[in-house]
Amino acid sequence: MSGQPEVITFDEFLKVKLRVARILEACEHPDADKLLILKVDMGTEERQIVAGIKKHYRPEDLVGKNIIVVANLAPRKMRGYESQGMLLAACTPGDSDIVVLTTDRDIPPGSGVA
Repeated sequence: MSGQPEVITFDEFLKVKLRVARILEACEHPDADKLLILKVDMGTEERQIVAGIKKHYRPEDLVGKNIIVVANLAPRKMRGYESQGMLLAACTPGDSDIVVLTTDRDIPPGSGVA
């Protein structure tokens, strides 16, 4: 990510719904070098999220972690699998390191993020 980010209004920001999700299962995408397929508990439902973090995480190390997800993002196909949300992660320039944002306490899945 380079340059200045696009400025949005406060009302636009309020449309983004961030929620805590717990990773129930994680596996490698069978046909993609960068993708993992995650099954997450959103509190009231389970969803599938496809994330480009394969080079930075082993699937078994993610199971049980609480992560932050964009809960109201429209579903999107990624290499044949539907992603029903997006996890938040921090990355270094050039994506040489990616760190999934997790909670430091056991917050119930579905909890809002302010």
